[in-house]
Amino acid sequence: MKMKNYTVVTEFILLGIPETEGLETVLFVLFFSLYVCTLSGNVLILTVIISSSRLHTPMYFFLGNLSVFDMGFSSVTSPKMLFYLSGQTAAISFQGCVTQLFFYHFLGCTEAFLYTVMAYDRFVAICQPLRYTVIMNHKLCSILATSTWMCGCVHSTVLTSLTFQLPYCDPNQVGYYFCDIPAVLSLACADTSLAQWISFTNVGLLSLICFFLILISYTRIGISISKIRSTEGRRRAFSTCSAHLTAILCVYGPIIIIYLQPTPSPLLGSVVQILNNLVTPMLNPLIYSLRNKDVKFALYKMFYKMGLSIENE
Repeated sequence: MKMKNYTVVTEFILLGIPETEGLETVLFVLFFSLYVCTLSGNVLILTVIISSSRLHTPMYFFLGNLSVFDMGFSSVTSPKMLFYLSGQTAAISFQGCVTQLFFYHFLGCTEAFLYTVMAYDRFVAICQPLRYTVIMNHKLCSILATSTWMCGCVHSTVLTSLTFQLPYCDPNQVGYYFCDIPAVLSLACADTSLAQWISFTNVGLLSLICFFLILISYTRIGISISKIRSTEGRRRAFSTCSAHLTAILCVYGPIIIIYLQPTPSPLLGSVVQILNNLVTPMLNPLIYSLRNKDVKFALYKMFYKMGLSIENE
């Protein structure tokens, strides 16, 4: 038998967003603006939560975690994408590709778990309001937050190990704008069926489980709200959940479209994933601040103090 000579891949070339040739400058300006807004908005929300003692509650503790994840999640892919859209090299080292894929799925999975925990927090707040502070104590909140990080790390470690234990040889052109599992696996010079099946099952099953648990929580919440006699009481109860519901729709919509479409469209997949990577993290601060009186009051108070300090100087 003749042995084939393979060149071991030491770097990958990111081909970028499909069907966008010639639009690099426009996309750079657009994505740079979205990225700056994402970082600014989440830093602002995180600063308000930390500085305002009024917001030191379980709900805002998890919201602070969400802001950290949103900044990290958008930073996994955006800097490199902006780098090659500005005309710089589209190459990414093998180790850089491994790191990008790991943190993308680590933060994405952790965020899915966090949304589930936040749904449970709203369930306890509305369905068992008298026991809320007892159940959602500091210890439980810390355990839940730490568990989301650990589960996300295990999930991503499994997917990354399965993807990069395969041999990679020429060609080395990734037909996407970052190192995601489907795009990278297509370059492996070995059978990828097991890795594809496990990654698809893992991501799909995880998303379905989290979505199912969120659905259970909000079904119970809906039943409890329907039993409230006063219109004002029902309105206030629903307003505490509306921001979280909106954020969940923004997150799970793209996940369902990307991973469950029977015949994936590269362009549609890229657009939806960019929405998930940049637009949703940018919208979360707006969703949680514009519909929340406590956050708006804390923002006003913080800016008022900043204005006074500037005047005193």
